[in-house]
Amino acid sequence: MSHEPVDMKDIQGIVRFGYKALTEACFLLLAIRDAASARAWLRSAAVTTAEKLNPPPETALQVAFTREGLQALGVPDDVLAGFSSEFLSGMAGDESRSRRLGDMDDSTPSFWRWGGPGKVPHVLAIVYAKPGQIDAWMRTMKGDKWDSAFTLIDCLPTSDLQGVEPFGFKDGISQPALDWSRQRDPQGDELEYGNLLSLGEFLLGYPNEYSKFTPRPLLPADAPFSSLLPSAEDAPNMRDLGRNGTFLVFRQLSQDLRGFWRFIDEASGSNPQLRQQLAESMVGRQMDGSPLVPVERKPIAGIDAGTAATNQFTYLSDPDGVRCPFGAHIRRANPRTPDLPASSDLISRLGHMLGFGNPRYSDDVIASTRFHRMVRRGREYGEKLSPADAIADGPDPGEHGIHFICIVGNILRQFEFVQNSWVMGTKFDALSDESDPLLGNRAPIAGRAANTFSRPTQAGTRKRYEGLPQFVTVKGGAYFFLPSMSALRYLAMLGQNQPGSI
Repeated sequence: MSHEPVDMKDIQGIVRFGYKALTEACFLLLAIRDAASARAWLRSAAVTTAEKLNPPPETALQVAFTREGLQALGVPDDVLAGFSSEFLSGMAGDESRSRRLGDMDDSTPSFWRWGGPGKVPHVLAIVYAKPGQIDAWMRTMKGDKWDSAFTLIDCLPTSDLQGVEPFGFKDGISQPALDWSRQRDPQGDELEYGNLLSLGEFLLGYPNEYSKFTPRPLLPADAPFSSLLPSAEDAPNMRDLGRNGTFLVFRQLSQDLRGFWRFIDEASGSNPQLRQQLAESMVGRQMDGSPLVPVERKPIAGIDAGTAATNQFTYLSDPDGVRCPFGAHIRRANPRTPDLPASSDLISRLGHMLGFGNPRYSDDVIASTRFHRMVRRGREYGEKLSPADAIADGPDPGEHGIHFICIVGNILRQFEFVQNSWVMGTKFDALSDESDPLLGNRAPIAGRAANTFSRPTQAGTRKRYEGLPQFVTVKGGAYFFLPSMSALRYLAMLGQNQPGSI
């Protein structure tokens, strides 16, 4: 079946590019002061698209909106109603969601710098530039409508740590591959883990891994300014506000470097080799990014040659978690599971397909990974601090952390599922009393502790580490809609008279 080709000029570039060469970046959190001025700024904003340019751009601008921001721009209520309930409610919209996301105790939204009650921004403007160019680019990007349009809530700076996150580990290695050519057919069970995923997992208006279209706002063809929008592929008589847009999840995560490395140092008896091994077992990778399990010779669909040395692996060779513990951060964030319990034996696989066999309990408690992937686009902030410096006495050069950003087509099924079931969940992979050793909140869940970490041994026993402090605290967060270029033009025209109207 032939599909309409993807219009890269209609997609904001962050969906396709990480802009790694643009090492200077700033995240501007804005409130709309005057809607007419904000729409006027949008009409002239030089937003960067997903089209490949030669040479690549030296600066970039991306723009996204919270539900409150879309309301402030004048999006009609009946149009807003087409968005998902989690986007409309917001990241800090209810206590139950906060509990599921682990946003409790010091990470409670009422303590957040931004995004909590009464502090939700309207607009996120992401500004990228090559070294030395960001100040000039921000002045150009703002234009003459900026000051009347927006009030600056915060400008979140970033750091260039050469792809290493503040705890000291190479980051951003594992990313899903998007099926830009639209050749993928996800029908049927997938018996092997793959990295290539349907476009609808990350862009609205396209079929996802269920071969379904994610709900999003569809407008009648005669609605005001709907002619600016493309037709919906699954409803050709409607106009699609979501097509080529997506959702952007943003969380500001503060990392306690001294707390992390001092706990590791004490637990390893201040032995430098054991200290690094324990830290790597918690992360699931060596500090240089190499996996703790062997890289497979057989190619994995969707993993290119450039990342094969660090990304071409599954956990099939480590069923007991001896090399990479079950609770390690990367094993939780991406278990690399197919639709059925993994097996290298064809007869066993056939038995699983038919409902037979006696798989281990842990095989059946992790959902297929392909329905829960995220494209990550975050940046680090703060100065570099080595493990040795973190352990030693001396002044800490300020706060460190990650501006976590992910791109998802379905907030609930992708980000919230991973965060709740895999990162915060104490029952992941048949574990108990453990949440993610890096990101987990240590507050007891249903009366059970969540502050341990275990490492299986060859002998079948587990080495347990108890009393893990909380190493990461949430300082802010929100759910944003990242519109297509067409949708940006639609938003910019709201409140204007349509051609031919009186």
